[in-house]
Amino acid sequence: MVLVLAETQKGKFKKAAYELTYYGYQTAQALGTECAALVLGTAEGAEELGKYGASKVYHVGDTALDTFDSQVYTKVIAAAAEKAGANVVIVGHTSTGKSLLGRLAVRMDAGSVPAVNAVPTVEGGTFKVRKPVFSGKAFADYEVKSENKVLSLMGNSLQPQEVGETASVEALDVEVPAAQVTVKEVKRMEGRTPLPEAELVVSAGRGMKGPENWGIIEELAETMGATTACSRPVADADWRPHHEHVGQTGVAIRPNLYFAIGISGAIQHLAGVNSSKTIVVINKDPEAPFFKAADYGVVGDLFDVVPRLNEAMKKFKAEN
Repeated sequence: MVLVLAETQKGKFKKAAYELTYYGYQTAQALGTECAALVLGTAEGAEELGKYGASKVYHVGDTALDTFDSQVYTKVIAAAAEKAGANVVIVGHTSTGKSLLGRLAVRMDAGSVPAVNAVPTVEGGTFKVRKPVFSGKAFADYEVKSENKVLSLMGNSLQPQEVGETASVEALDVEVPAAQVTVKEVKRMEGRTPLPEAELVVSAGRGMKGPENWGIIEELAETMGATTACSRPVADADWRPHHEHVGQTGVAIRPNLYFAIGISGAIQHLAGVNSSKTIVVINKDPEAPFFKAADYGVVGDLFDVVPRLNEAMKKFKAEN
């Protein structure tokens, strides 16, 4: 059986949970088995995971699990996998998943592959899975020969689709050990979709000339329903908060649409965004390196182009 960890935030499922469940379903199909979803802590609408391929949903409802603790989660997930008879465990390549992958691999004596973006295959009895390497410039196929396997799935690797009906939710009796770390406070960004999950991202760089000009970027993002981001020099200069920094040394993203506005396209930045499905570059320098990676490019003054683009999008949305 394949077991996926469906993450929640404040009791509600994130988009990544449905994507992961659908990926787990496809993996189970490739292996000739079933997919089950594991839900930890308080959760609403867990039965909906059945629509994305979970034949059953296991729920460990202890409220102590509402606060993430990697040591506690590892023990609970490993115990749940054993009870469910699952030898493949899949987590999201999120901050939570990254904290769990190595611990789970050790506890389950499993082979692990982080940041996969393709459905595994079985050839001649050998489990194979693909992942990007060298900052997305190439792909590597991994063979996992251990009986147990742990994978983490990169966000926006596939579009979740409904393939079934709601599933029954079964309370799973698993011991929840006491946490050894006390969490005093958790501060979360509210509002827009977090960058690792965002399908639309509007990013800007030093071409903005200063933080006082960022209003046109915020307005464009608001019109598009997009998440804002920035290049490293902008974050280093405190024009924008550091959690918006995307690139090799920041957040690696793979949205469906990425706007790069006033960003030259240094290799470190490109390494974190070149998995975007469509890249649009706006820059007044026709020699900017980013144009070589762009699907669409606009050579022009961003202070002229962006407001006009925003008005055009508003008009399009009003007419449609």
